Amino acid sequence: MTSRPEMYRYHNGEKAPLPFAPAEYEARLAGLRRIMADQGLDAVVMTSMHNIAYYSGFLYCSFGRPYGLVVTASDSVTISAGIDAGQPWRRCHGDNITYTDWQRDNYWRAILSVTGEGKAVGYEADHLTLLQLGKLETFLKPIRMADVYEATMRQRMHKSPAEIALIREGARVADVGGYAIRDAVKEGVREIDVAMAGRDAMEAEIARSFPDAEYRDTWVWFQSGLNTDGAHNPVTSRALQRGDILSLNTFPMISGYYTALERTMFVGEVDAASLEIWQANVAAHEYGMSLLKPGVSCAEVTEKINALFAERDLLQYRTFGYGHSFGVLSHYYGREAGLELREDIDTVLEPGMVISMEPMLTIAAGQPGAGGYREHDILVITEDGNENITGYPYGPDFNVVG
Repeated sequence: MTSRPEMYRYHNGEKAPLPFAPAEYEARLAGLRRIMADQGLDAVVMTSMHNIAYYSGFLYCSFGRPYGLVVTASDSVTISAGIDAGQPWRRCHGDNITYTDWQRDNYWRAILSVTGEGKAVGYEADHLTLLQLGKLETFLKPIRMADVYEATMRQRMHKSPAEIALIREGARVADVGGYAIRDAVKEGVREIDVAMAGRDAMEAEIARSFPDAEYRDTWVWFQSGLNTDGAHNPVTSRALQRGDILSLNTFPMISGYYTALERTMFVGEVDAASLEIWQANVAAHEYGMSLLKPGVSCAEVTEKINALFAERDLLQYRTFGYGHSFGVLSHYYGREAGLELREDIDTVLEPGMVISMEPMLTIAAGQPGAGGYREHDILVITEDGNENITGYPYGPDFNVVG
């Protein structure tokens, strides 16, 4: 029987341009190695899409296969499946090893080839499954293990100038999608048709602005009527009717970086009860943005907006927090949970953080003003306040359309 390899290096073609310069990835890896030194770790085994993309530039598509990034004091090596051939090497900063599927667990043998046995190893407790954790222990035989989830999350919360520049572009593209959606809204048009108009406009703009990027994952959630009650409700084929409440949500994805534009809209006209709720949510949105500045905690911002809604007897209609961090994330990977505007988050805002303000009120069907109301802007925390990088207007003056 012919011997088949457990792994190999398939460095096919030339390295492709990555979202950031090599110096950016080296700076991130230097930060990770400081975390490793603080925790006395010889190696870190990253398994999540967001951390692998953050430290290497490679955004994997798992399709039932595990992927990894192994970082030591001297090496940074992505671990990928043979089905991807040379693409992971071309799209990563550093080295790449391809594991084969001729026998089970070649993935862990490839990781072992970089870490060696009996080392102190870091891992992501919020992502590594119990099954894979057991295999890590079996194959690597670490003398000690430590979770690096929170430390790496906190590193990602502080954006570099290059990251902020990319996020700024993402916010601009989200606005492009918003205007395309506004133009598409008419009585009788289906939610899906409006959503496709916004998505197509954003994908074309991303391709124009980023000719060297990968193009995937940009999407739109556009809901109407009852379908606006949740922030993440899927698109349907419902036809728009005059007087409908609408929820516009555009999500351009550029090299793993997520941005968003979210707006309340109405088709043709807005009734008095709905207008009152909408204006109250806009007031909370504006007040919340004014609170985002260095030195204030997420919990403090949350409590102050809560007080505004409570004064208007609307707090009971709030269903989730008021905003979150931006960076390498999507609706199916990533989250910097330490930077969310909730009562239980005491993180203090600092310059270089990027956060949304997105209050939402949901009124149940059959009640005056029924529907979900949400406005969403992205703000960069500066030395003395914030910069709003979202340009599409919010509120009734611009968003009663069709």
